[in-house]
Amino acid sequence: MLTSLQNSLVKQIRKLHSTKERHKQELFLLEGTHLLEEACAVNYPLETVCCTPDWQASHTALWEKVCSRCDRAEIVSEEVLGAIATTIQPDGVVATARRSESINQVPLDGIVLALETIQDPGNLGTIIRTAAAAGASGLWLSDDSVDLDNPKVLRASAGQWFRLNMAVTEDLSTTVQQSQQAGMQVIATLPTAKLTYWEIDWRKPSLILLGNEGAGLSADLAKMADKQVNIPLSPGVESLNVAIAAALMLYEARRQITAG
Repeated sequence: MLTSLQNSLVKQIRKLHSTKERHKQELFLLEGTHLLEEACAVNYPLETVCCTPDWQASHTALWEKVCSRCDRAEIVSEEVLGAIATTIQPDGVVATARRSESINQVPLDGIVLALETIQDPGNLGTIIRTAAAAGASGLWLSDDSVDLDNPKVLRASAGQWFRLNMAVTEDLSTTVQQSQQAGMQVIATLPTAKLTYWEIDWRKPSLILLGNEGAGLSADLAKMADKQVNIPLSPGVESLNVAIAAALMLYEARRQITAG
């Protein structure tokens, strides 16, 4: 059992708390039983899994499963587990996985989100969770956004991170052009738009553009949209949280598609 905070593996995993180190090591953290179960459900390859003796005793089947799928499995003390986890009260297990495995192909069909400069990991994780629940085809993220594999993003996605096609794009405008060339309509969300979001025919393949939490969508991207829509707000309400805005449009699209 690993008990020393000076152990080389412990030091390596602790470094993954930082964005810079996740990029350098090409690894990210999976924290908690639920995320580990979801990773196993989709056969996501794991590098290292660390758990406490109590967690191992109460999750024998899952432990056997992860041991057969990871490169290294270690029993660690409560102190060590607490040090390598980013949460205040970890539930007993932390794993690492390769970042490169998280890049998927986003289809140019169905309902797809394109997110520009999203900064809050809770927002991004919630959007991922909602997109998966609503049956979206995928999600594009601009490269100046919070990392897709930030630990808080994974936790906020409630495991749906593994079930949605997602990719980071270095040039969101090029991604928009490619989507249009593939026959997708591009919808921008703007408070000044004349159309409301439920006036769009969401049965058509659609790319939904959503912008930064504070600044909103950039003017250059907004101009590229085929249609611009607003979400009606009562007087005195300035804006909606970006994750809520995404949810409203995703579920209106689902409603229309389901109704035929």
